[in-house]
Amino acid sequence: MNRIGFVVSSFLVVLALASSMLFVVDQRQFGVVYALGQIKEVITEPGLNIKLPPPFQNVNFLDKRLLTLDSPDTEPMLTAEKQRVVIDWYVRWRITDPTEYIRNVGLNEGAGASQLNRVVRNAFQEEINKRTVKDLLSLKREALMDDVKREVLDKVRGGKPWGIDVVDVRITRADYVDAITESVYRRMEAERKRVANELRSTGGAEGEKIRADAERQREVTVANAYRDAQKIKGEGDAEAARLYADAFGRDPQFAQFYRSLEAYKATFNKKSDVMVLDPASSEFFKVMRGQGGAAGGKK
Repeated sequence: MNRIGFVVSSFLVVLALASSMLFVVDQRQFGVVYALGQIKEVITEPGLNIKLPPPFQNVNFLDKRLLTLDSPDTEPMLTAEKQRVVIDWYVRWRITDPTEYIRNVGLNEGAGASQLNRVVRNAFQEEINKRTVKDLLSLKREALMDDVKREVLDKVRGGKPWGIDVVDVRITRADYVDAITESVYRRMEAERKRVANELRSTGGAEGEKIRADAERQREVTVANAYRDAQKIKGEGDAEAARLYADAFGRDPQFAQFYRSLEAYKATFNKKSDVMVLDPASSEFFKVMRGQGGAAGGKK
């Protein structure tokens, strides 16, 4: 029984020792082997590797992929015209030399991100101080980002190289601080209202002008139509008078008789009309008296 226990214990010890000596480096990582706190070896290729068991040797891993650092704060910066602006940016970077990185930056990616954030922010502040807000919103933004990238690379590749490479620096947003933004929005709103009121006033004046012109044209049209109507009516009346005169000139008695009939028609145009006259002494009914006399004679 003791023999079996010894074998099992020995096997477990050997297994634990082997597990502490073997390690796998992923294709996305660097493997850094330390010997008593000093860098012994940097493994860049993926696969199974062997080292001495702790505390003689330890292994640490660093990411070799392209990393992204986003701006962590919104502290305002001053432009050339002393305007306070807030920018959002990001940096794409990677570790290229694990030895230099560990010696001059830190043991993990977070240490590099922290120091890189400080360098990038200082570079942005320096470059924005040279430019106006208009430059931040125009095509000159590309030149700004290129200048920031160059300054950051000069810093990380300086006397103590960081062992990293900065691939890209980009601005995602450039805006005024909240207080100024609110003021700008109010000014924009006031300006839009002023333009709207001006357009409404111009439109109202133009509408009144169009209505006045239409009214004038209507009056002119009505006046011209009335003039033409009166002219035509006058010509018709003149022609009628001529025809009447010609017809009545041929037979005066018929003309008198016709006029009397027209007078009777105009006088008795309603059933309710009543006139009290003496037919014997009234000139108005002489035609009727003449017709009546004629009728009596014929009888």
